[in-house]
Amino acid sequence: MQDPRGLPAFAGIPTFLHLPWIEDSDALREAAPDVAIVGAPFDVAVTHRPGARFGPRAIRAASNLTLGALHHLALRIEPFDYLTAIDAGDAMSYPGDIERSHDAIRAKLRALYEAVPGVIPFVLGGDHSITYPSASVVADHHDRRVGIVHFDAHADTADTSWGALLSHGTPMRRLIEHGHVAGKNFVQVGLRGYWPPPDVIAWMEQQGMRSHFMSEIEERGFDAVLRDAIEQALDGPDLIYLSVDVDVLDPAFAPGTGTPEPGGLSARELLRAVRQIVLQVELAGLDVVEVAPPYDPAGITAEAAHRVCLEALSALAYRRRKREEETTA
Repeated sequence: MQDPRGLPAFAGIPTFLHLPWIEDSDALREAAPDVAIVGAPFDVAVTHRPGARFGPRAIRAASNLTLGALHHLALRIEPFDYLTAIDAGDAMSYPGDIERSHDAIRAKLRALYEAVPGVIPFVLGGDHSITYPSASVVADHHDRRVGIVHFDAHADTADTSWGALLSHGTPMRRLIEHGHVAGKNFVQVGLRGYWPPPDVIAWMEQQGMRSHFMSEIEERGFDAVLRDAIEQALDGPDLIYLSVDVDVLDPAFAPGTGTPEPGGLSARELLRAVRQIVLQVELAGLDVVEVAPPYDPAGITAEAAHRVCLEALSALAYRRRKREEETTA
């Protein structure tokens, strides 16, 4: 897919990579995209610094790349030679209203699936509460045969946040409690810091969640932990939903986030991990969340989030090319 306008990255309307912006159901059916970018510009559910409502716009605008200049050097692939993708715009965000905003995300994704049942949504957050409506719709669409690989400094498995059931600290518990995803099919990578407390850790263990802390990565090495995470992700589910909170990165690589936690992954480690997972596991959808541009004047956080999406796109394209080669061999 080439940008017919031939615009440089900084010109024109900043859809993701200058992809065509398509929201109309009939136009979506005609385009039949493999991947759809969906924005969820919502951060009312944060418990610390706001600003992630501006994340989708920043991620879309981050890249210096266009459709005509996208060649993944590690995989030696131009992803849009094998995939069709569109930017499906944003779900409605209702300031001050968590439930209505979450319902709008559900409605946006359901309408997308109604038009294109086989599409893979890439959801740009927004705070991490958006994973609850997003992953629940994706999991239900696939008859709940979906597991989650979750990169984060924080487990996001609190019961409540100051009495609120819906916050960016509770989405994983809500997904498990409401049966969208089984606890044993959750794999978490990069947890560190000073939360959650022992009672929340105990609840996670009771659900059979698999959690890989930064301390384990430090002791065993990231390659060993990543191999285990991929093996665990394949233990039962047919497909995987990938949720990436940018605060899994050390703040040196992602200062623009609401709850930065020192001692995290490097950008190189995260991008490689996303690539390896999508190369080996069937992807149902993903989200990239907690990009808060007001805290990052240089924009490197949005760049990292943008590249998470590109790693997944490139790995999807690589898998498709490999299948085509095997079919014609």
